[in-house]
Amino acid sequence: MHNLRKSRDAIAKKMQGGFRGFPLITVAMYGPTASRATKLAMSLFLGGKDEPDVLERWFSEDRDVRDNDELLDKILQFVQKHHAKSLSMGDGVIGCPHEEGIDYPEGKSCPHCPYWAGRNRLTGERVH
Repeated sequence: MHNLRKSRDAIAKKMQGGFRGFPLITVAMYGPTASRATKLAMSLFLGGKDEPDVLERWFSEDRDVRDNDELLDKILQFVQKHHAKSLSMGDGVIGCPHEEGIDYPEGKSCPHCPYWAGRNRLTGERVH
């Protein structure tokens, strides 16, 4: 628990400064529902491009990624490795952990995550 708190505090401190320039790292969490995150995606942007220079993904099926010491440490290691000046992380789960066009057909809902069918992935609200 101490390591979890220490990792969270270090991440929060890095985020407090807002945008301080590049390199910028973004952190996004995905899960089968809005309350459970099973995938963590980190993107590194070295400049003002639309596509990340580096994208890494980690999964945690046994527990929420937000409560996983190892994954929180990986965030810190990623930030340190790439000498990030800025860190941006959303408040919650922003959609299904499966990738459209890879894990299921383009234009379809994920068959593994019915919660997200017909929902806005950023707000979780129904759109249909």
